[in-house]
This record gives sequence, structure tokens and C-alpha cells, in this order.
Amino acid sequence: MIVVAMMATMSMNMNAQELTYPQARKDGTVDEYFGHKVADPYRWMEDDRSAETAAWVEAENKVTNDYLSRLPMRQKLMKRMKEVASYGKVGAPFFRHGQWYQYRHDGLQNQSVLYRLSGSGERGAGSEVFLDPNKLSDDGTVALKGVYFSNDGRYAAYAISRSGSDWQEFYVMDAKTGELLPDHIEWAKFSGASWQGDGFYYSAYDHGEAGREYSNVNEVHKIYYHKIGMPQADDVLFYQNPAYPKRFYSVTVNEEETMMFLIESGAGQGYTLFVRDLRVPGSQFIQMTNNMECEYSPVAINGDDIILFTNYGAPKNRLMKANIHRPGVKDWEELVPEAAEVLENADYIGGKLILTYQKDASNHAYVYTLDGQRQHEVKLPGIGSVGFSGNKDRKECYYSFSSFTVPGAVYQYDIDNNESRLYNAPEVKFRQSDFTTDQVFFESKDGTRVPMFITYKKGMKRNGKNPLLLYGYGGFAISLTPGFSAMRIPFLEQGGIYVTVNLRGGYEYGEEWHLAGTKMQKQNVFDDFIAAAEYLIREGYTSKEKLAIMGGSNGGLLVGACMTQRPDLFAVAIPQVGVMDMLRYHLFTIGWNWAPDYGTSADSEEMFQYLLGYSPLHNLKEGVSYPATLVTTADHDDRVVPAHSFKFAARLQECNKGKNPVLIRIDTKAGHGGGKPMSKVIEEQADIYSFILKNLK
Repeated sequence: MIVVAMMATMSMNMNAQELTYPQARKDGTVDEYFGHKVADPYRWMEDDRSAETAAWVEAENKVTNDYLSRLPMRQKLMKRMKEVASYGKVGAPFFRHGQWYQYRHDGLQNQSVLYRLSGSGERGAGSEVFLDPNKLSDDGTVALKGVYFSNDGRYAAYAISRSGSDWQEFYVMDAKTGELLPDHIEWAKFSGASWQGDGFYYSAYDHGEAGREYSNVNEVHKIYYHKIGMPQADDVLFYQNPAYPKRFYSVTVNEEETMMFLIESGAGQGYTLFVRDLRVPGSQFIQMTNNMECEYSPVAINGDDIILFTNYGAPKNRLMKANIHRPGVKDWEELVPEAAEVLENADYIGGKLILTYQKDASNHAYVYTLDGQRQHEVKLPGIGSVGFSGNKDRKECYYSFSSFTVPGAVYQYDIDNNESRLYNAPEVKFRQSDFTTDQVFFESKDGTRVPMFITYKKGMKRNGKNPLLLYGYGGFAISLTPGFSAMRIPFLEQGGIYVTVNLRGGYEYGEEWHLAGTKMQKQNVFDDFIAAAEYLIREGYTSKEKLAIMGGSNGGLLVGACMTQRPDLFAVAIPQVGVMDMLRYHLFTIGWNWAPDYGTSADSEEMFQYLLGYSPLHNLKEGVSYPATLVTTADHDDRVVPAHSFKFAARLQECNKGKNPVLIRIDTKAGHGGGKPMSKVIEEQADIYSFILKNLK
């Protein structure tokens, strides 16, 4: 029986914001943790394929869509977003087996198109479409996840996802003719394609229970070898480890097919690394590392030597060198020592190493020789984020550069002479010179110095009257470095201020900064975010009535936790695809993989109590006036399952006192965010920003 209003009635005065929400059934579900009973009355919403859940979703979307469609700013914002977004985006050229390739996007296409360039990667070189994902679906909901060329250049395997799901499918094409071959792989997940001979390795799970593919826990990651021309049913199981069902496994093979690496992850902050010498017939894997709290990434292979990027013994990372004949970590040599700044990335280009460092959340880059000697610093265009592209055997090098006010520009870089030349600069329909970004530092609750970037229109007055959107993440060692989004420009043009805060839990200052925002120290992340808001108010950038907060995934948890801890501090909250039920998150899809950051409610009574203390779902209280809230999720999100947002929204609507709207926007044929069609991106962002502007007093 469906006991939810199929047709939610709604009376709405756009000034009073009076809404009538669907009535969601509450049941008597109670869980017991270490003798403590916790009610979970909306447990039935975890079955996101049930008729009852579908009816509730339909009713909630009707309320939300009716509200959003009446917002006076929505159409104006959407029109302006389309104008700003409609600029040509060009990726840095990359080289594969005698050919240069490049991703391009005309601005309003749903997905970027991969082109093959004739001759070098020089701008203006002839090109042809190599793979256009826009032709893989009528609505742009099929996204390209990666393209992997065979080591002889004959084939290209490409991975797609449908409707934003983490599930992947592989197809294979003839790289020379573009002919699509009959090979088709399903149920791959968190996988690339690593070629050896006339086939490739990929990682997959067994097909889950029908109807529960997007929510059931994923266990026993398996590595298969697929030979070209054979059906998937004949793929050879290469590796599995059922003793550890909740770990990830993958293999990579270098281009010369001399070494193979096996990577095991999911049980700590890092992973275990194994190596196999493919030059020796019948060789077996040799374990190189055994500490899954550290990361170890092969960067370059030079004969018998392996150059590795690692935080082993170096919280801010360093480069080490191993030898295939003595691969154990105890025999490694330090190549580039840990520095004061965080080593973010290492690229092997033109026989040299380009190392990208992070200083106060922005990038600096340096060229090194293979024996670890620094030659010079790359002269970047300014303060921002950079990514390099090239080939180990060729001198040609490119990098992309962006900041909060500079769309992604591509530069050609002369490694030997340390000279950059503009390759492509997008022409965006906004006055870039009208805006600026400042970096400021503030003290968190415990005195920790935390940075944030503040972007605004020049001439802004710090009078406390500016609408301000505060964005954060704070988890999983992810750094928030400067980046451009056309979707923010209309908000900035309206006098809005956009702020990104670099919270603990990220990697802006290395592994120690990351660990300071995990498990029993997770509250540091929320304290940092709250302190950022208080600083911005105190310094006159905005006021409580003009302050909105937003974050996605782990950032959705951030927003949920902060709005429940300090509902008085924010006018608007936008928790996107958030982890809202901290007691049960690990029971769905690959949620167990987040335990190194969060801990789980099954670990200990102390960990259970700590999670319960900040879990957004469990800290909503009846009779509290919460900020105007727009929760966002999607029906195909199999990373953070939509039940998190469903239960949180239902409980928030039940608890909220006052007239602030509490809505949930549930997208269809969409997932956690990756690969979302541009048309859906613009619609969603227009909804979010119009909701924000409407509810900032």
C-alpha cells in the first residue's frame, strides 16, 4: 500500500514561502548499537526502486518544480548561464602511438568530443572526430569515462557510463579506421583498461541482484583479461581475493610491456603495491609495500628502475627510486626529498620530470632531471591550477591553466628553454577584468590557520550586505585549488561573492592536514567551515541573512552537519548528493571504502557515539528554524545512494519550524555528478542559484 500523498497540494505565496509537503510514512524501525537504540522511521526509503519510494519522489519533485518554476530569477539566470557557457573549450593535446589527440567542447554540447590531430599538436593542425560521445545517446546521458589505446596503437578501448552511474561498459574500436568491433564488457567498476598483447585487463564485480544494482554493497572486486574478438563470457579471471571482499584491485602494464603492477586498496588511506617482471617467463608478483596507510604510484620506468610518487615517510610526498631486482620498500632510494610545500603530481615528459607542488592551495611547477636534480621553475601565468600533458619520449609539452576568473587556457611549453607560449585561450562572454580573487587566512576554533579564496566583482563594499556563497569539501585528501566555472558568473555579476575554503580533511598541506579531519577529528572540518562563515561576517563581507552554504558528496555531509549544528548562522543551505546517514553509509555500494576517513558505527561504541554526534540525519530537532534548504540528489547515484538525501529531506520537512522552504530536487537519468550532460548542469545550476538569491534576505 502506498501511504504517501500522490498529489501533494501546495499553496504558495512567494513572499511568505508557505509550502505543503508530501506526507511520508514513518515506521517503527529501530536499530541497536552497543546497547543504544536508534530509530530509523524512514528506512523504507532505502529501497529506491519501490513503488512507495517512487510515489514520494514524484510528489516531492512536484512541490519542488512548482516552487522553482515560479522564481523570477530562474529564466534570467538560465539564459545568462547558457551565454557564458557557450564558449569553445579545448583540452591540452596528448600523444598516443604516433598521433596527437585533443578533447574539445563547443560550450553547450552535452559531452566533450575527442579529436585526432594530423601532424603535431600545433594549433590549427587538421583534425578529425575520433570519438563523439554525444552520438551514444539522444539526451547526452551516456558519458565517456576514458579511452585506452593498445600498446601497438592498433586498438582503442573506451569506457562509458550511463545516466551518471559508476557502473562502466567497455567497447573496442579499430584506432586506424574507427570501426567499432563486437567486443563489449559490462559490469566493470572503478576500472581502466590496461593492455597487454592483443587484449586488456579490467576490474569488475559480479552482476548484483536485479533491481538493486544501484544500492547493493559491492564486494569481491575481480580482475579479468579480455582478448580481442572474444565474448565477455570467455574472459579469463586473472585475480581475485575473496578473503578481502571489500577492497579494490587493478593492474597496470607499462607501454613497453616489461612490467606489471598490481594495486590493492580500500583498507586504509593508501594501498599495497606489487610488481611483476614481464621480461622473465613465468615470473610472479613480488610485494613492494605492506603499509596500506601510504600511497605508492609508479611515475616512470627507466630500464630496471621504477620512480615512485609516495607519502611513505613523507606526509607532503616525495619521489623514490626502486629497482626491479630489489623492489622491496626497504631498498628504495630517495630521489626528490619532501619539501615545505605539498608535492601534488609528477609527470614524465621529454625524458624529464615535471613536478607540480601546492603552496597554500595554488600550484607551482618545476622541471627535474631523472636523477632528481631541479633545473628550473615553470613560469606559470599566475596564481591558479595547472595540469601537464606530454609523452616521455617527445619534447612537446602542453599545460592547462585556470583560476576562479580565468577559464582554462592551454599553453605550449618548451622544457629546455623554460618558455611558455599561449596555445588556446577561450573567449568567454563576460568581462574578466571586472572580477578579482583574494586569498585570506583565518583562525579556526582551535587556533589552526586556514586559507580561503574570495572571488567578487571589483568595487565590492564590505558593508555586510553582499550575498555570499560559501563552498567547501574537507575530506578524502582532496584539495580545492582555483578553478573556473561559467555557472558562477551570473551570481558574481549580481553582486554575489563566491568563497572556497580549504578545510582540514583535504590535502592542501599534506597527509597531516588530511588526517586532522578524519574519524575522531572530523569535527575539525565543521569547525573550520563555521569559523570561515563567522570570519566573513565579522569582516563585513556578508551577514547571516545573506550567507548561503553549498557542498557536494562529502561536502554535502559538511553542509548537513553545519546547518544542524549552527542553524542560526546560515540563510540558505544546498547539500548536494550528501552522506547524511553516518550510521549506515557503509552498507551501500562502495560506502565501506569511506571508513578510513569516517570510521563506522560498527567499529566501537566510542566511534558510534562520535558519528551519532554529528550525523546530519540524526541531529535534526523538531521545532528548530532551519535555513532555506534545497537538497539535491539523483536516481542513478550509486556512489552516495539517494536514500541519504531522501531520509534527510523527509526528516527536515518534519522538523523545520517557520516558513523557510525545505525542498529536495531529485534528478532523473543522472548520478553522483560525473559525466552529467551540459543541459542538465545548466538546469540544475539555474535552480540552485535562483533558490539562493530568492532566500537571501
